[in-house]
Amino acid sequence: MGQMRWFVRGDVDGFFGLALDNLVQLLVLSELCRTVLGFPDSLVYGRILPGAAVSLLVGNLFYAWQAMRLARATGRTDVCALPYGINTVSLFAHVFLVMLPAKLAAEAAGAADPAQVAWQAGLVACFGSGAIELLGSTVSERVRRSTPRAALLSTLAGIALTFIAIGFLFRAYTRPVIGLGTLAIILLVYFGRVRFRGGLPGGLVAIALGTGFAWLSGLAPAGATPPGPAFHPPLPVFGALLGGLLGGSWATYLSVILPMGLFATVGSIENIESARAAGDEYPTGISLAVNGVGTLAACAFGSCFPTTIYIGHPGWKALGARSGYSVLNGAFMTLICLTGTVRWIAWAVPIDAGMAIVLWIGIVMGAQAFQATPRAHAPAVVVGLLPSLAAWGVFMAKSGLHAAGLGVPGGRPLSPELLGVFLRSDLWMDGAFRLEQGFILSSVLLAAATVSVIERRFRQAAAWCAAGAGLSAVGLIHSYRWTPADTVLSLTPAWPWALGYAVMSLCFAVAPWVTFPVDDASGGH
Repeated sequence: MGQMRWFVRGDVDGFFGLALDNLVQLLVLSELCRTVLGFPDSLVYGRILPGAAVSLLVGNLFYAWQAMRLARATGRTDVCALPYGINTVSLFAHVFLVMLPAKLAAEAAGAADPAQVAWQAGLVACFGSGAIELLGSTVSERVRRSTPRAALLSTLAGIALTFIAIGFLFRAYTRPVIGLGTLAIILLVYFGRVRFRGGLPGGLVAIALGTGFAWLSGLAPAGATPPGPAFHPPLPVFGALLGGLLGGSWATYLSVILPMGLFATVGSIENIESARAAGDEYPTGISLAVNGVGTLAACAFGSCFPTTIYIGHPGWKALGARSGYSVLNGAFMTLICLTGTVRWIAWAVPIDAGMAIVLWIGIVMGAQAFQATPRAHAPAVVVGLLPSLAAWGVFMAKSGLHAAGLGVPGGRPLSPELLGVFLRSDLWMDGAFRLEQGFILSSVLLAAATVSVIERRFRQAAAWCAAGAGLSAVGLIHSYRWTPADTVLSLTPAWPWALGYAVMSLCFAVAPWVTFPVDDASGGH
């Protein structure tokens, strides 16, 4: 067999697909940073995007080289590089669960530059995720085997359906011609399993159609014409990262950083396994380690957003992509990030044009939680969704209070008296606020315990609940305090909830002695 070349015809198709995916992430990232977080353009285009460019270039070049190395070692010409880019779930988690709360807390405390505080908190979250990914490369298989898939996927699905999909669904129905028109294209291509004649990527068609509708309706171009392209070199931001670490962001948001880092690690493990199933045997350890290095490089140069090994390797391989598509993707992303061209793309292509793709990501992740787990574990998946739904409901309630003038500068501060007001409408908000704190960990614990119960492994269920008791006792979950603008993790013992988990643990521990199995055939349910 001949030697595999760096570039083949299939790399062009693969590049358009992967670059479009990464481009949507960059558009969403820049939009959220500017509108939700209020970051100035100098921070978004001068620090965050150049940092993202470093991480994207490092990973894409490595995985392209890794594919060529595997091809030469095996004598094959059909090796496909692992797809790589910004982690979608972590992007939303860092914005809505780390940086936005940090900004609101800083505003309530009268900080001179709340945006700087939020950015530093994001850098700390990114650093923590990269460190966990790097450490996870040494114990990757043990992590994968010890946590039920239903627990991991249901937590991801909960975040995807609430903080990703529902918000964009609201936006789609606010602008239905763009939102529903592009959604139709995405449903056709990705769920109807069809391709456009001429080989046009479905995502490209959806964005082009949405952009056309946006220009016709006056939604685009967005704002004033951006300044001309300017080179923004990536510069180290160790001082800002150290300031975030010393400011205590790592402790305040540990309940988000820890599980998100674990999810990124386990998700990458599963995607490497997917590549193995497609015939490309990549070593797990070094592949995960470089993923972690890419994330650490991102935060070292100003980006708050971790990277990950993407799902979909078999699809890119089926398109004929090999190693060149990864090189092209890294080069293109680096170019538009360092030159500020992303600003021009965002000006001409509103986020509404690509929101159907993000909505599709949320739908797929929600469906995967049920499709990729045993059918008997479906109840555990539903249990794992509930904490995320609760956290999103709390986020909406707080947003409503802020819109009404409470918890904002010049308005009445948030206080425990609100609990009585909510209770008069039968809204048990104290429980919701408790569940919001560390909800990702709560989701994993409850779903994992439910899987163990379904499989009648009661001692394991007891162990998961005991872990919940321990986390409550140290204040990583269910412990909150009031600030003028929010309820935030207090890191003080939540003893009643620790006791509640302990009671659950005891119930499961004694179950083998006080219960007996009942099969459906004998009339049980």
